[in-house]
Amino acid sequence: MEVSVKCEARHIFIRLSGELDHHSAKGLLRRLDQEIEKALPTQLTLDLSGVTFMDSSGIALLIRARQRMQELGGTADVCGAAAQARRVLDAAGLQRYLTIR
Repeated sequence: MEVSVKCEARHIFIRLSGELDHHSAKGLLRRLDQEIEKALPTQLTLDLSGVTFMDSSGIALLIRARQRMQELGGTADVCGAAAQARRVLDAAGLQRYLTIR
């Protein structure tokens, strides 16, 4: 899993590339927490356009990101999910908790 991070003001953009599964999720959760702690953003955008596979571990990651942003009084959204990842997001009903564009 490749991660690229860009911060503009208090908006952090995190682009994920590769497979978002149980093998990558633990380290990715830690990295996500570190990046949020460093930037203390008011908005987080997770770009999933490079994610080639996602399972329930990806759902857990997105929920954790949303929770962390709520703790900071901010928001989180998801963009660019490819077909397979979008099916997982839709099946889990994450659009009730996150803005998915």
